[in-house]
Amino acid sequence: MMNRESVSRYIQPLEPIATTLVQNGRITDRIACVLFDIYGTLFISSSGDMGHLMDTPIQMQRLETLLETYHVQLDAQTLMERLTHGIRQAHRLAISQGVDHPEVEIDAIWQTVIGPWERGRIRQFALEFEWIVNPVYPMPYLGDLLKHCREGGLKMGIVSNAQFMAPLLFSWFLDADLTELGFDPALTVFSYQHGIAKPSTRLFAIAADTLERIGIQPQTVLYLGNDMLNDILPAKQTGFQAALFAGDARSLRLRKDDPACRGITPDIVITDLRQLIRLLQV
Repeated sequence: MMNRESVSRYIQPLEPIATTLVQNGRITDRIACVLFDIYGTLFISSSGDMGHLMDTPIQMQRLETLLETYHVQLDAQTLMERLTHGIRQAHRLAISQGVDHPEVEIDAIWQTVIGPWERGRIRQFALEFEWIVNPVYPMPYLGDLLKHCREGGLKMGIVSNAQFMAPLLFSWFLDADLTELGFDPALTVFSYQHGIAKPSTRLFAIAADTLERIGIQPQTVLYLGNDMLNDILPAKQTGFQAALFAGDARSLRLRKDDPACRGITPDIVITDLRQLIRLLQV
């Protein structure tokens, strides 16, 4: 069973880096459900992207130590190259089968990179690897926001590009699992479970279909994310209201040069999770 102690040596407090954006916009229809992105929105993601972070000597050193601990007969650079190749190869296969934005299940990729280990060992290695290449920490006031939504009777869910380790973050940092925090299991949609990644609208459609069955219409759903392409665009295409989280310069993705995002604007922009609490009270 994976626990917080297994990665405690990698955990370090992080603070968001301010952006130049300011809060603006407003919620129109009364909100019945809030759906969240995870990385860069509810949790600070220190790297921005894996490749950039692995250029730093301290991260490479930690990775070499991890390989020695698990008796992996590869150096860090070769491991990264094989991991990247494995992911790209899996993506190409999925695209050839008609998947527009494919996602891997990282367990299977690691099996091709380091060997046919049993699942528990593979996941433990993958978990520690993830903490080395992408340290995370709760965004300020995360607990307050979830408590407000929970006590206000709002449905809560997640639509996120994420692997199996994502739910563990909530348990470790907030001392409660997703259900205890108020998330509806039927509305927790992780990319690895479906083989599809954002910005595909298919993950959002899964949540929308679930909500429709219980009488919640798309215009009463608010989606919060940090990426104009991966979050705001598909949320708006699904009919949700969309909130751009612009509270951390590491992870804010405005995508100004991406043609797909032209003409797309969020309904609201927030730079602090407390701002969403106030907006939801209106």
